[in-house]
Amino acid sequence: MYTTLQFLHSYWAYLVVLVVFLATFNALLGFFSKRDYGAKDFRISLFALIVTHIQLLIGLVLYFVSPLGLKSISANGMGTVMKDSVLRLNAVEHPTVMLIVVALITIGYSKHKKKLVSRPKFKTLMIFYTLAFVLLLSRIPWGQWFD
Repeated sequence: MYTTLQFLHSYWAYLVVLVVFLATFNALLGFFSKRDYGAKDFRISLFALIVTHIQLLIGLVLYFVSPLGLKSISANGMGTVMKDSVLRLNAVEHPTVMLIVVALITIGYSKHKKKLVSRPKFKTLMIFYTLAFVLLLSRIPWGQWFD
């Protein structure tokens, strides 16, 4: 089960990065070009929300079954995990920051729906999705992606 979840989480992450990038780029482009917000824009931001939430669910299950997640903290103790940069990234930093990423995307998506005109919609998506994308890139375990 662990290897299947790890495989799924790793490869779904490529889709997450791509879709969040596209949604962020779309929001930036829409805001700065001052174009009207349309159905395509809605679908792109919704798809980013959906893929990140699916990744969150896979990641949460993986956190509890992986030897790098909660089991690492239980086996080594929090002090040891915090002193080791690799253990800390996998057991603490990556899960925490990714929860923040999903929260930012969710908040941005929810807030943009309440706006009535295009420019504030794009501005809200631009701010929240850009912050989420930067955080997302900051805590991807890049060494594990390209091994």
